[in-house]
Amino acid sequence: MTFSGKATYSAGAELPELAEDVSDIIGIVSPYETPLLAHLGDARRPAMSTVHEWIEDSLLPNFDRLNQTLFDPDPETDTTLIVDNGSRFQIGDLVRPEGFTEVMLVTAITGNQITVVRSYGGTAGATLADDLKLHIIGNAALEGAGAPDARFVGRSRKQNFTQIFTASVSVSGTMQAVRTHGIADEVDYQKQERLRELLRDLENTVINGVSPAADQQGSSTVRRSMNGISALLASNSFAPGTGGFPDGGGASGDGLTEALINEGLKRIWEQSSGAVDTILVNGNQKRAFNQLVDGQRQYGANDDTYRNMVNFYESDFGVCKVVVSRWVPADAVFLLDSSRLQVMPLQGRSFGYKPLSATGDSVEGQVVGEYTLELKNEAAHGVIRGLSLDGN
Repeated sequence: MTFSGKATYSAGAELPELAEDVSDIIGIVSPYETPLLAHLGDARRPAMSTVHEWIEDSLLPNFDRLNQTLFDPDPETDTTLIVDNGSRFQIGDLVRPEGFTEVMLVTAITGNQITVVRSYGGTAGATLADDLKLHIIGNAALEGAGAPDARFVGRSRKQNFTQIFTASVSVSGTMQAVRTHGIADEVDYQKQERLRELLRDLENTVINGVSPAADQQGSSTVRRSMNGISALLASNSFAPGTGGFPDGGGASGDGLTEALINEGLKRIWEQSSGAVDTILVNGNQKRAFNQLVDGQRQYGANDDTYRNMVNFYESDFGVCKVVVSRWVPADAVFLLDSSRLQVMPLQGRSFGYKPLSATGDSVEGQVVGEYTLELKNEAAHGVIRGLSLDGN
């Protein structure tokens, strides 16, 4: 048939009956991507119980803090100090107050009270204050002395709980039999859709999930749920402008800045031997992150592409990949060591389809999986909360 130049609605009898024109590609607009799960990858092993446990250890702390408000102005006479944890010290320890060059020698310990020699080795005396950090440089043992009392930190068992994720599939016999656009098998299509939804919910739970306050193992009447990253982080939770943490430096004082990120990375580095390699953000803070380098970009006269994206951040404390997930709280930036994170299925319970007995003229089934989060050494991770929500 020659080209008529007419629109199909006015072509009349010159055109044969038109076939329905429907693309065989079905578009999905709902967000279902799981960038954090993709970044972490598959777990190295499955969980073996609904209560998943792991063992953590740590070295003896080599710092403590002063716990007193009154001090003698003369360092030579102010030799009795009260600290938070006297058990962290030994006679013979050399101690340096943070921010000063003075070194003190511990000569006696009674509970949380230590007696010291001030200005040891001729070092300049420090101005002491409540909550000042004391670094234990090391212990100077006497020649010929016997072995000191053994000291150690007991290993601790940490735990999380598995959570069941499930969705039903139900397709009538008629729907399965008829020809549908873009779908070869309605049951298979519904399986895929439900799996996308469950994976989306799994990532959301890995970030924001919380276990019940009691009966965490669950029962026929208590739903078992896992703790997510946000619930498990305690040691390094920072808020701009509080606890010595800098503010954002903007009009409201809480916008994301490079100073905030670097301070968070530094504090985590001080707490652990791990290396933060992942910065997890929402779209709000990703925009703010990109704008950190706005003032340093340069463009030539012939440049016709404007790029405003930061996917990796390299600092003194390592290289971090910036991962954007929709499910991160809008005011938060998570600083994570991905080598200490695993999203684990319960043995034999990774996502799969289970056919169910039909009760009528339909195909019935269930997509089900059971997972938990293993977050080792929570002090090796951190989160900055309370940031501006406008991405600026």
